[in-house]
Amino acid sequence: MMERFAEASPRFKARMAGVSYLLGALTSLFGQMLVLGMFVVSGNATATAINILSHESLYRLGFVSSLMTVPFHIVWAVLFYGLFKPVNRSISLLAGFVMLMGCVMWALSSLFYLAPLLVLQGTISLSAFAPEQLQAFALILLKLNALAYDIGLVFFGLWCVLIGYLIFRSTFLPRIIGLLEVLAGLGYLTLLWQPLAHYLYPYNLALAGPGEISLLLWLLVKGINILE
Repeated sequence: MMERFAEASPRFKARMAGVSYLLGALTSLFGQMLVLGMFVVSGNATATAINILSHESLYRLGFVSSLMTVPFHIVWAVLFYGLFKPVNRSISLLAGFVMLMGCVMWALSSLFYLAPLLVLQGTISLSAFAPEQLQAFALILLKLNALAYDIGLVFFGLWCVLIGYLIFRSTFLPRIIGLLEVLAGLGYLTLLWQPLAHYLYPYNLALAGPGEISLLLWLLVKGINILE
C-alpha cells in the first residue's frame, strides 16, 4: 500500500493534502473554537466549571477533536514536503519542521484541554484545595491551552509564509495563491506579540481566509500536475 501511495500521481497527492488540510482545519475549529467557546465564561471560573461538568461528553469530544488535528497536520506537512521538494528542497524541509513544531504545541494544548475536566472530577487528586480553588485552577489550565494553541498558530503562520514562497516559485499552482498564503502567515505571526494581536483582531486573522480557502479549494478541485 505504501509503495502504491509513493507511486501515486502528484495530482492525487495534492488532493490528499487538501483533504488532510480540510480535516485538520475542521477538527481544530470544532475543538478549540466551537466547543470551548460554548463552555468557557471569561473571568468566571465557577460558571466555566459548571458548563464543563454539565456537558462532559461534548467536552471530551472537543478534546478528541482538538487532539486529532495533530495527525492530520502531520500528514499534511509530509505531503506538502513531497509536493514542493522539487521547487526548493531546503525550504520544503524547513517548512515541514516548522509544521512539526506547531503540532507539538497543539498536542501540548490538548493536554491542557483535558486537564481541567480531570481536576474538576477529582481524577487528579488535589484534596488540599477548596472547590473554588480547583475551579480557578481549571480556568488557568484553559488559559494555558489557549496560549499553547496560539503558539502553534505562530508556527503555522511561519509555515504559511514558507509555503506561500514555494507556491509563488512553483509552476504548478497560481502565484496569487502564494501571495495570499504569505499574507495569511503574516496575520498569524502577529500572535507573537499578544498586545499587537489583540489590537489588530479580527483583521489580522481575517487575512488567513483568502489564502487558506483558495489553496484548499485549488488542491481539492484542481490538484496539481507535475511532470516527474
